[in-house]
Amino acid sequence: MRHFWDQLTKSQKYTMIAGIVLIGAALFNQFALAPYFEARQKVRSAIVAGEKAIRELSVLGAEYGVLRARSEKIKRLIERRPPGFSLYSYLEKQADQSAVKANIRSINPLKPSSAGTHEESAVEIKLDKVTMRQLVDFLYLVESPEEMVRIRKASINKMKESPEYLSVLIQVFTYQTLPAGNR
Repeated sequence: MRHFWDQLTKSQKYTMIAGIVLIGAALFNQFALAPYFEARQKVRSAIVAGEKAIRELSVLGAEYGVLRARSEKIKRLIERRPPGFSLYSYLEKQADQSAVKANIRSINPLKPSSAGTHEESAVEIKLDKVTMRQLVDFLYLVESPEEMVRIRKASINKMKESPEYLSVLIQVFTYQTLPAGNR
């Protein structure tokens, strides 16, 4: 190897040295610098993704806290109701108080949906020949945050044969604790 080097001219030696330096720089770039910058970019991307996930979890945590507080409030309100509370009898009582009991055409239970230890109990009530005042009084009495009774949907139409009266279809729902055997 020494003999080969000694036979080279000065410009050939410079060219060889430049080539070796260039090959060394290319190898250093390929096996040291490029992997370093790739790893650095991956770490930065992972940090950005982690920060985004933390922000999303923070928002979800706040929403979960609100939902949990609402759930506890609903649970407390349900527990305060008298034992044996029935949405059907509650509606009959409110209809009697608002003088629309005679106008009830039907009260039909809707399919309940359960969520954990509670179920959503719903009833559809149809009223005929009610005045606007009777309807307002009835709706005012029916919707009760203290009893956890809400009106989900109401359909109000004028009666064709008597335009001064209304025909009403109302969906009312509440939450009730499931019996221990149904949980």
